[in-house]
Parts: sequence; C-alpha cells; structure tokens
Amino acid sequence: MKRTLLTFLFLFLPMAASAQTAKNDNVDFGELVPLTIVSEGAEHVFSVERAITLDQQARGMMFRETMDPDAGMIFEFDKPKIATIWMKNTAIPLDILFVRSNGKILKIEHMAQPYKLRSASSEAVIAAVVELQGGRSRDLGIKPGDLIKHEFFGTSTP
Repeated sequence: MKRTLLTFLFLFLPMAASAQTAKNDNVDFGELVPLTIVSEGAEHVFSVERAITLDQQARGMMFRETMDPDAGMIFEFDKPKIATIWMKNTAIPLDILFVRSNGKILKIEHMAQPYKLRSASSEAVIAAVVELQGGRSRDLGIKPGDLIKHEFFGTSTP
C-alpha cells in the first residue's frame, strides 16, 4: 500500500504541479506605460501593460483576480484588423475599447462578463484594443469618438 501511494505521489504530483504552473505562469508584459483618454475635455490617465507579442495577446488579463481602477492593458496589433476578444479564463469584468489607428475609440464593450465564451467584435478595422476595469468607461464618461493618447497611435504628448 505504501509503495502504491509513493508511486502515485512520485508520478502524478509533478504533473499536477506542472499544470498549475502552466496556468499561472507569468507572461512578461514589461514596464507599465501611461495611456491617457481624453473625454469631453477631461484627461483620464491609466498605467497600462502592453500586449504586443502573440503570447502576450493570447494571455491578456486571463487568470487575474483583481485590477486597479487606473490600470489597464493595450493590445497593439502589427496590422489593422477586425478584432474579436473573449473572456475565457478571465476572472474580472472588463470594459473593452476598440481603437482605430488614429487613437479614436470606435466602440466599447461595457462590462464584458468573466468566463464567457461569447466573443466581442470590433465590427470594423482597428489598430488596438484597450482593456479597463469593468464599469470604468461609464464612470468616467468615456465613449466612442474619444481620443486615446499613447505612443502606439502617435498621439502622446512629449
């Protein structure tokens, strides 16, 4: 009996630990960068992570359980495209801002629900997606047509 238990522990615990590590392994998003949204003359400043590589974009905000109100993530696409985002393995509600290459917000998916497999689409060609804490866009009055200042769009101020 002891031998069976030891065999089980020896064979299966490393596999379980490996699966847990794969789920929680961190993708390096680099330093936080400023991103400003200009809405009705007010400027709202966020500190965002940049999802540039395919690995970073695939991971996004998955497996995170909290998000600061002034935090976010920008998904920078190498070519403008129609983009879809889903919430599989994402534990917190998000506002998803679809952004044109000139930095103007095309569309906002408000309060995208955690773990949902339904995808949200930009429905038109965009250059980037910005994810904010769910409800934050409405709280701050951010809406389609507002400008995002960030180096990716060439709209940041010196």
